[in-house]
Amino acid sequence: MRSGARLLMPAAMTDQQAQATPGKPIEYRDPAPFSIEAQGQSLTFYPGGSDRLQALLDMIGNAQASLDLCYYMFVDDNDGRRVRDALTDAVRRGVQVRLIIDSYGSDVPDNFFDALTKEGGQFWSFSAKWSRRYLIRNHQKMAIGDGETALIGGFNVEREYFAPPHQNGWHDLGLAVEGSAVGELLRWFEELVDWVGRPRAQFRVMRNKVKNWDSGSGPVRLLIGGPTNGLSSWARCVGRDLDQGRRLDMVMAYFSPSKKLLKRIGRIAEKGETRLVMAGKSDNGATIGATRSLYDYLLRKRANIWEFRACKLHMKLLVLDDAIYVGSANFDMRSLYINLELMLRIEDAALAERMRTFVSDQLVASKQITLEGHRQKATVWNRFRWNVSWLLVGVLDYTISRRLNLGL
Repeated sequence: MRSGARLLMPAAMTDQQAQATPGKPIEYRDPAPFSIEAQGQSLTFYPGGSDRLQALLDMIGNAQASLDLCYYMFVDDNDGRRVRDALTDAVRRGVQVRLIIDSYGSDVPDNFFDALTKEGGQFWSFSAKWSRRYLIRNHQKMAIGDGETALIGGFNVEREYFAPPHQNGWHDLGLAVEGSAVGELLRWFEELVDWVGRPRAQFRVMRNKVKNWDSGSGPVRLLIGGPTNGLSSWARCVGRDLDQGRRLDMVMAYFSPSKKLLKRIGRIAEKGETRLVMAGKSDNGATIGATRSLYDYLLRKRANIWEFRACKLHMKLLVLDDAIYVGSANFDMRSLYINLELMLRIEDAALAERMRTFVSDQLVASKQITLEGHRQKATVWNRFRWNVSWLLVGVLDYTISRRLNLGL
């Protein structure tokens, strides 16, 4: 930990600037990919959607022996078909292909992967059933090439996750990894295959896999979230880091944590070392309302808050002291305690500083939220909508919250 670290705060949008040109899209371009070495890992970050798609297609095209992929959403659109066809071509040239998608999140016809499986590829659908298992979403996103390179992040295989900001694509972050973390991702993928490959796999089996996952104690850890008795490695580790932390930067699509974790963030914010970039646009208005219901508390604790306004925000990034977290998990109740999630934690001071610079880059397309401005908007009606949104998002399934978004 470093004391006296200075927050990097480039000019953000003011209320006056945001109101000057109502309805006009914010001019923002995704940053170029950037690379850094940290703790024996070669890391390349992809903030741009087209770069993420190309990185995925390049991994598939360059694979010599194996491809292992898991996605929450796989959609039958132009980009989804490009990825599917690339996987099918890989099988034809002798690559072992294994693909897992979540049946709840994906939108593909039953025969969408027939060519892949006919050529010898393996495909499983993580199925939601009307039991306790229905509560689980396989929200993870990863692709592993030849057991040597991995691509993780918050993005799915769908056009909106690869579209640029001016087309209202999702603003997200992909991370390509080479190093020991790839072996850990492959080890977890084998656990998933073991479960989805059993037609009658029981809920408790997956619950135990999450509970028993050993993330180690080193500077590079693969953390797994999901339904389990007690806390998963993801929830336990981030909770402990927040409890001990002194400086926090976060870019988060969905933010509605438990009161315990919120208080830990408030404690860090009181030291003046907290920057939170939240969604100003989303496909789910209730998630925005749920986050806004927490602003008054955080602002009173002196947290610095912005809302990203250029397009829909889908990023999941935390920089906590000298550690970064990047992967599939939002900072909400579902991602912390119910969904199957993966987050890569790397503790490295130089990497943390580089990612804080990246967070700063997001502020130029964001509007800063002040306590005075927020309280002006916190009418009785808005507070009611925000609080109901928090209940919908924090307690009920996202299906309900999307349908009952209260006009947010």
